[in-house]
Amino acid sequence: MEKDSKIYVAGHRGLVGSAIVRRLRDAGHENLVLRTHRDLDLLRQDRVERFFEEERPEYVFLAAAKVGGIWANSYFPADFIYSNLVIETNVIHAAYLHGVKKLLFLGSSCIYPKHCPQPMKEEYLLTNTLEYSTQR
Repeated sequence: MEKDSKIYVAGHRGLVGSAIVRRLRDAGHENLVLRTHRDLDLLRQDRVERFFEEERPEYVFLAAAKVGGIWANSYFPADFIYSNLVIETNVIHAAYLHGVKKLLFLGSSCIYPKHCPQPMKEEYLLTNTLEYSTQR
């Protein structure tokens, strides 16, 4: 990416998204496109497509998601997976349609053992990232 490349960070106010923004700015990237949920509802395909048409980002970091704690995930699993799949589908497809050069999709999962002694010690961290080129 060039220093003046137009970069959209979806989920820029979350834990991962805000770290991406800090890292990009530290590296000298200032042409960042940032939208809050109030400004752009990623669950709405028409709004996502209009956003990509108007802004034309060259690069996309997809860190947006519906998130909650253990209780929320336990009691509303269908709501979480539905919302997150819609967000991911809308952003990835719009990026493809509008010729985004690269899209980095970040997904995460938390799994806590039912009877784990507290405080819980996490000895291993597993991360997977999927880099998706939207070039046709």
